[in-house]
Amino acid sequence: MTTIGLPVALGIIMFGLGLSLTPRDFTRVARHPKAVIVALVCQLVLLPAICFGLVLLFRLPPVLAVGMMLLAASPGGTTANLYSHLFRGDVALNISLTAINSVLAVVTLPLITNLAIAYFLPENDELGLQLAKTIEVFAIVLLPVVLGMLVRWWRPAFADRMDKPVRIASVVILVVVIAGAIVSNLDLLMQNAGRLAGITVVFCVLSLGIGYLVPRVLRVDRRQSIASSFEIGIHNATLAIVIAQTVIGSIEMSLPAAVYGVLMFFVALAFGFLIRGRGGEPGAADGADGADAATGVAADAAAEADSSSPSAQP
Repeated sequence: MTTIGLPVALGIIMFGLGLSLTPRDFTRVARHPKAVIVALVCQLVLLPAICFGLVLLFRLPPVLAVGMMLLAASPGGTTANLYSHLFRGDVALNISLTAINSVLAVVTLPLITNLAIAYFLPENDELGLQLAKTIEVFAIVLLPVVLGMLVRWWRPAFADRMDKPVRIASVVILVVVIAGAIVSNLDLLMQNAGRLAGITVVFCVLSLGIGYLVPRVLRVDRRQSIASSFEIGIHNATLAIVIAQTVIGSIEMSLPAAVYGVLMFFVALAFGFLIRGRGGEPGAADGADGADAATGVAADAAAEADSSSPSAQP
C-alpha cells in the first residue's frame, strides 16, 4: 500500500485535477490579482508561521512537529473546490489558486519541510528532501497534473466526460488512503491521537478563518473570500501522507495528515454553514466588488462559448 498504492492513488487525484485545468486558469488571475496575492500570502507565509507556533504551543514530539509543517506546506486540491461550490464561493478562483499552488508547491513544500527538519530534527539530516527526493516530489505533484491538462487539450470531450467520475473517484480514493493510513498505524496513532486531534482541529479552524477574514479585511469580495478560505483551509492530506511515507520514509510523520484528513471534512462543513449564515446571500452586500466578480465570471463564460462555437473553429 505504501510503495505502490499511495503514489498511484495520489497520481489519480492529481490527474483528475489536471483534467479540470486549462491555460486560462493560470491567466485568469490577471482579472483578480488582489484576491490571488492575498490568498497566496496567507497560504505561503501566514499558515506555516501559525503552524510553527501551534507546534511549539502543543509541544509536539519532533517527528510529529515536522509532519504538521509538511501538512501546512501542502497545497489545496479538488476537495477545496467542492466545498467552495457547495457554499457559493468563486470556484473559478479556486481552480486558478489550485493550479498556481500546485506549481509553487514543487518549491515551497521541500523548502518548508527541510527547514522544519533542520529545526526539529537537526541530527537526522538523512530525512531531508535532498535534490533526488525533491525531483521525486516534482514528479508526484506536477507530472500527473500536466498529463491531465494535456489530455484535456488533446481530447476535451473525453476530459469533460471524465471530470465527474474522476472527481468522485478522487474523493473515494482520498477516504480510502486516509482510512488505510489510520488502520495500518492504529497503535501508533492511538498513542498520539489526543494531542494530534487538538492541534489539527485548531490548525484547520485558523486556516479557514484566516483564509476568509484576511481577504474580507482587505476588501476582497465575499465570493472570492469564501474561495480563498477553503483553498487555504483545506490541505491535500493525501499528498502529505505520500511524501511522509514514500519519499521521506517516516510513517510517524504522516500521522498529523491522517488525523487532519478525517477531521477536516467536519470542521470545513461547520465553517461553511457558519459563514453562509453570517453573510446571507453571497455577493449581495459586496457592491462594486461583487459586480466585478460577476463580470469576470461572465467574461470567462463568453470566452469559453466563443472558443466552442463553429465560427471559432479552424
